[in-house]
Parts: sequence; structure tokens; C-alpha cells
Amino acid sequence: MVKHIVSFKLSGPQRLDYAKRFKDALLALPPQISVLKSIEVGINQNPAEDWDVVLTAILPSMADVAVYANHPAHVAAAAIIAPVKQLRACVDYEI
Repeated sequence: MVKHIVSFKLSGPQRLDYAKRFKDALLALPPQISVLKSIEVGINQNPAEDWDVVLTAILPSMADVAVYANHPAHVAAAAIIAPVKQLRACVDYEI
């Protein structure tokens, strides 16, 4: 199994609205993507920190991370924050 953790830094005055729509779209993915075993999405509540959204997903293998990343439903979810995405950081590790 692989734990896929991604953090996003967003920009602009409407970044919270984008973050909420992105979260909703991500949470809707498990029934649509068979390799996605679970997903958790959080929106940062700490104004002293720079990162806005974090997701943690569980997938069977690194190959399945690629399946998830390229799935049309995931691509559509990622497009939601494209206009405000400033930075993205990712760590994938075996569990």
C-alpha cells in the first residue's frame, strides 16, 4: 500500500472558496476510482501557516498512484484549483 500526501498553497482572496470546492470534488472520488482505497482532505485552519489544503490518499501501489492521478475525475478535481494553485508538495511512501 502507498500513502500519497499532497499539500497545496493557494493564492488570492477567493482561495478558501476554491479550497472548499476542491475538497468536495476530492471526497467524491473513491466511488469513481477503483484503486483509491481512501482519501482524507483538510483545509488549514491555522492562519500562521502558509499551506492551505492537504490530502492523504491510500492506494495499493505506486502504479495505482499514476492511475489515480490520470483518471478523468481526478483531473477534473485538480482543475478546480488550477487558477489559484501557487505551490504543490507531494510525498508517496509505502505503508
